[in-house]
Amino acid sequence: MSRRRRSSGWAKLIQRSVTRVTRLAVSSGKRAVKQALKPVSARSKPPAGAGSWQLGLATGPGGMRRFRLYRPPAVGFAERLPLLVMLHGCGQDANAFATSTRMNRLAMVQRFLVLYPEQDRLANAQGCWNWFDTASGRAKREAESIMQAIDQVCLLQPVDRARVAIAGLSAGASMAALLATGHPGRFQALIMHSGIPPGSAHSPLTALAAMRGRRATSPLAATLPMMAATWPPLLVIHGTADEVVALANAQVAIRLWAGAAGAQAGVVRQVRRGKRLPMAVTDYKRGRSAVATLVVVDDLGHAWSGGLASQPFSDGRGPDASRMVWAFAARQFRR
Repeated sequence: MSRRRRSSGWAKLIQRSVTRVTRLAVSSGKRAVKQALKPVSARSKPPAGAGSWQLGLATGPGGMRRFRLYRPPAVGFAERLPLLVMLHGCGQDANAFATSTRMNRLAMVQRFLVLYPEQDRLANAQGCWNWFDTASGRAKREAESIMQAIDQVCLLQPVDRARVAIAGLSAGASMAALLATGHPGRFQALIMHSGIPPGSAHSPLTALAAMRGRRATSPLAATLPMMAATWPPLLVIHGTADEVVALANAQVAIRLWAGAAGAQAGVVRQVRRGKRLPMAVTDYKRGRSAVATLVVVDDLGHAWSGGLASQPFSDGRGPDASRMVWAFAARQFRR
């Protein structure tokens, strides 16, 4: 066989291989896109009667954001359910947060909807909500995009708009606080787990100082007196062993809410349930109404208390934060 013929044969073989790989890649890409656009319930069907786990998209000033929605089974035509908005922390997404907290399992029993907005990695490489970037306006734009997701779900799903609460972990907790103070009439309860109060930072650099508890919070209650009076009741959960976000942030958040409402601290209660980590609980009341509650969990790090132990940012040893979140929100709904 001549050198030219051998060369031609190799060229044809390489071309066929490239064509085949290209076709496989395109086919695989198309399947991946179709798979991503399907509701999660279509990809991994939940057990019969477990409800639905849906995928959605919302567009706002901060750009497009995906979200996941859990809907309990057998919702009646005229039924209106409470909505709990859950904002994940850094290094998580909606699926991971739902798995860690097991909030959907609780929602199935207690019958409420759970919305999990999801940060885009193009907006933050670590998956953090940009709660701190207030100087540039990015934090507010991102918050408004989350509000678009909430509005969309309230419009298309059987939501009781008078019973909406918002909760978050770490950066999600800080973003939840921005939403609750920016739209106080939309939320009946705010829950911050291992987060930083609003006004603590205005840039990535100041955010690091705030996480370590080295920045004073701006007096939002003084600058927004009328809005501060309408802020929803606050539950703060924080661990004494948190090395990512200092415990001082929890105390600042509570003082901010209590000061805005003119509330006084009650007696600290020491609580331990079974073999779970102990916690100290303090209610801040104005008259008979608790406007803020601080839960400090002994020896808990930067993790969802009582979460699925196999998940990152989740500690199964702690008291069940998911149950605390729902119990706190449900009390506000009854009021």
